[in-house]
Amino acid sequence: MTTALRIGFVTGATPDKWARHWRARRREPLELVPVTESDQLDGVRDGSLDMALVRLPVDREGLHCVRLYDEAQVAVASRDHVLAAADEEVTTDDLVDEQLVRPHPSGWTPAAEQLDWPTMTEQEAIETVAAGTGVVILPMSVARLHQRKDVVSRVVTDLEPTTVALVWLVERDDEVTQAFVGVTKGRTANTSR
Repeated sequence: MTTALRIGFVTGATPDKWARHWRARRREPLELVPVTESDQLDGVRDGSLDMALVRLPVDREGLHCVRLYDEAQVAVASRDHVLAAADEEVTTDDLVDEQLVRPHPSGWTPAAEQLDWPTMTEQEAIETVAAGTGVVILPMSVARLHQRKDVVSRVVTDLEPTTVALVWLVERDDEVTQAFVGVTKGRTANTSR
C-alpha cells in the first residue's frame, strides 16, 4: 500500500481545490491535516507531515518555501461598534483608539494603551469582540470561517496582506513532493517543471 502524502494546512487556508486536482491525477493517497498558526511548522520539522500550507512569516531554515497567495487583513468588531458604520474599508488610523484583544503578528499596535489580554484563539477573539470588547485583526479567510451575525469585518487597507505558502524540508525534495508543488502552482498533468 502506498503511504499517504500528509499535508498540514493552517486555519483559513483552503487546500480543497489542490486536493481534488491531486486525487484526479495521482495514485498516492492525500491526507489533509489541520494545524494552528502557532504549530504550523511542527509537523513538517518532526516528520509527521510531508508539507504544510502555512501563513508567513515563518522560520525558513532548512525549508523550501513557495508563496501561493496573499490575503487581505480585516478588523472584526461587534455589530454595535463604530466600525460597523464604516463602509467596506478602514485604515489603521481609524483603529488608533481601539483595544486589540489579540496582538497583531506584524507588531502594529493602536496608540491607545493596550490591556493585557490572555492568549486566545481566533474563535475566542471573535467571541470577545462580539461581546462589545475591542477589535481583532485577522486574515479575511479566518474572519469568514468564524463569521457570526453579531460581528462585522472591514478590510484594513494599509496593513500588508498575509501570505499563504507551501513549505517542506529541503531533504524531502522528491518526485511526489514536486508533483504536489506543481498542483499548487497550476501545472497540468502534461506540464513539466
